[in-house]
Amino acid sequence: MDVATGIVAAVWLYLVLGHGRFWWPSPRLPVSAPPQRWPAVTVVVPARNERATLARTLPTLVAQNYPGRLRVIVVDDCSDDGTAALAAGLASDSPERVQVLTGRPRPDGWAGKLWAVDQGITAALADASAPPDYLLLTDADIAHRPDSVRRLVAWARADRRDMVSLMARLPVLSAWERLLIPAFVYFFAQLYPFRRVAGPGRTAAAAGGCILVDAAMLVASGGVAAVRGAVIDDVSLARLLKDHGARLWLGFADDVESVRPYPGLAELWRMVSRSAYTQLRHQPALVAATVAGLAALYLLPPAAVIVGVLTADTATWVAGAVAWGLTVVSYAPMVRYHRLPWTWTATLPVAAVLYGAMTVDSARQHHRGGVTWKGRRY
Repeated sequence: MDVATGIVAAVWLYLVLGHGRFWWPSPRLPVSAPPQRWPAVTVVVPARNERATLARTLPTLVAQNYPGRLRVIVVDDCSDDGTAALAAGLASDSPERVQVLTGRPRPDGWAGKLWAVDQGITAALADASAPPDYLLLTDADIAHRPDSVRRLVAWARADRRDMVSLMARLPVLSAWERLLIPAFVYFFAQLYPFRRVAGPGRTAAAAGGCILVDAAMLVASGGVAAVRGAVIDDVSLARLLKDHGARLWLGFADDVESVRPYPGLAELWRMVSRSAYTQLRHQPALVAATVAGLAALYLLPPAAVIVGVLTADTATWVAGAVAWGLTVVSYAPMVRYHRLPWTWTATLPVAAVLYGAMTVDSARQHHRGGVTWKGRRY
């Protein structure tokens, strides 16, 4: 075990020192100088059965203190819970800023969210009186502070970025949220180190809850139609744009947050399992490798410490302690970002086991006919 544990310790040393500082919850959206002219922005909000969340989030978009022209287009994606009526009621107080579209039935080959987004973008670009310079693609469960759009645009202009995306803060109120949400963000950042997203290399990612994109660049790259069937739509769109020469930036949010609760394991399980197998390109070998990697990185170190101490195998427990210590050190900043005590780092092996199980279940669902999300089968 000492050889295997030593290899894992070396891997952790690389991850902490050489993997784009993925473990540190930055960059954050800086305060930027205002542009000489504030460009026109259209916000596109796809909404399918989002009455409860939209009642809390749409007013935050209406209340934006953006100095330039700002429009909000809510696309009701064939909801049956009164989402459209709720949105129309809120829009009636600000008809000059908010428009509600009734979405058309989803064509074959399109993911539901992307079809709704595409309809909103089409409507935005059709506004000959003030076509948008930027599109803000944001989910119905995302609440924005009053200066959110202003800060996003200012940074995009100041740093000449074609896409600026923020990883919205997710709730950590229930026990399951505290266990799995920080780990979810940690694993995402490990897959796509945010600093590398902003660099010239191949790494491309975005967080679908909040994406500001240059409208002309999006059109030139083929638009969302080019990734129409993507289940992981945010990363696919970011990769498309970067392949077309776009400059990306992805950061952690301080003023953008999700209001969608995940009170139980089932809700979080569905969120992860719907896309995990797609992330692994529907390859069983990659599923096996992922599960083995999770076990090696997150379970082997504490196991090696216990076995090494019990058997008086100094090499094993020292290597295990080094690897385990690096795990704790790397996870602690993400735990603190989510306002949890540093002792919560001890839960990471448990979270890794659950994410491994979700990944396996995602593959199982796919081979049994696909996953269901918001009443649609993918």
